[in-house]
Amino acid sequence: MLPDVLKAIIEILKDYIKLPTNEEQWKAIANDFDKRWNFPHCIGAMDGKHVVIQTPENTVGEFHNYKGTHSIVLFAIVDANYCFTYVNVGCQGRISDGGVFKSTSFYKQIEKHEFNLPNSEPLCGRTMSVPYVLVADDAFALSTYTLKPYSTDLNVGSPKRVYNYRLSRARRIVENAFGLLASVFRIFRKPIELKVDSTVIDVVLSCVYIHNFLRMQIDSTRDYCPPGCFDNEDVSTGEIIPVSWRVITADDSGYRPLQRIPPELSGPFPTTNVFLRRLRLPLAAFQELELPPSSPSCV
Repeated sequence: MLPDVLKAIIEILKDYIKLPTNEEQWKAIANDFDKRWNFPHCIGAMDGKHVVIQTPENTVGEFHNYKGTHSIVLFAIVDANYCFTYVNVGCQGRISDGGVFKSTSFYKQIEKHEFNLPNSEPLCGRTMSVPYVLVADDAFALSTYTLKPYSTDLNVGSPKRVYNYRLSRARRIVENAFGLLASVFRIFRKPIELKVDSTVIDVVLSCVYIHNFLRMQIDSTRDYCPPGCFDNEDVSTGEIIPVSWRVITADDSGYRPLQRIPPELSGPFPTTNVFLRRLRLPLAAFQELELPPSSPSCV
């Protein structure tokens, strides 16, 4: 009975999660990130969560994660309006967090340039072209299409600190989407007591589809996302004001973040990738920038 209901939900709501198919749709997402979060050329915020499950029978550590629990991974990309545009569910908890992303169809397609992304363009007020990118945290590697925070030289007022602040504003969208999901769908607030099969995956997928459905309906989104359900910011200090889902899920045991990559293990990055991130620094930091010799995409 439950498997049939879950599959019916996914089938009925299948059109509520989909990636853009052309350049105009990608640019629409980027424009939303620019207008709402002041981060241009952003086509999504990505992150993942370990969804904790009961200890599986007859397994030899496949689902055992870095926290010592058992889990499957929910990997997702979210647009500027807290809606999921891509999800991948079911990767075993033992897989390294960098391996989670590389196991997805999204990774394979973006590596093969199959997404009809917009061509690189200059940011406002600048001349060098930069690509459209995803924003992420330290669980992911820096690449030509993925931006992550700096971990050093973060003194108050430094260009890298300003960059991190702006990237954080855009990246928090996926964190808030996950948080709302856990606060509303209580199955995420403790280990899921189902056998590890397609049913567990469909439970997670159904919740994500319903989330998007409720977000996209004018009438339902008022009840699903009342004022105060997403992070607010004190504009005078930059401090985040905790919101309802952070309080509700503070002691939950069903969600775990992806493991962050220590700075000493996350590089060195290719010169082009490092340079592309530097192009996002505040304008005053560019006076002595020189184009690396192997960066044909940055002309």
